[in-house]
Amino acid sequence: MGSGTDLSITVTPSVGAQPHTYRLVAANGAPGPESTVPAPGAALAALDRFGEGIFFPVPGLPQQCKDVYGGPEVAVVAGVFKGRAVKATFKRTDSCQIARWQALAPLFGAVAGGTGAV
Repeated sequence: MGSGTDLSITVTPSVGAQPHTYRLVAANGAPGPESTVPAPGAALAALDRFGEGIFFPVPGLPQQCKDVYGGPEVAVVAGVFKGRAVKATFKRTDSCQIARWQALAPLFGAVAGGTGAV
C-alpha cells in the first residue's frame, strides 16, 4: 500500500447497540471512491492534522485527565495510515479520551459525540 491510507472504523453508539462500520481509503492526499465515511474529506483532514500524534504518540510526561464522562460510544480504527499499521480504540470516558475522539470526530460519522474539534 505504500504511503496510502485504508482504515476500517467501527463505531458502537452504546452497549448492545448495532455498530456502524465505515471505511476510509486515501492515496495522494485524496479520499478514494471506496470510502464510506460520511465526510471523507473532513476525515482525511482530521487524520492529516492529528493522526500521527494519536496513532503513534511520542512518549512523554503522563497526561492529567479529568474524570468526566462523555458518553458510551466506542470506536475502533484499524488498518493502514500513511503506510503504517494501526489499531486504536476510542472512548469518551475521561477528558483525554474525549479529546482524542473529538480530534478525529469526522471518522466516526453522525453518532452522538461524533462531531467537534479540539
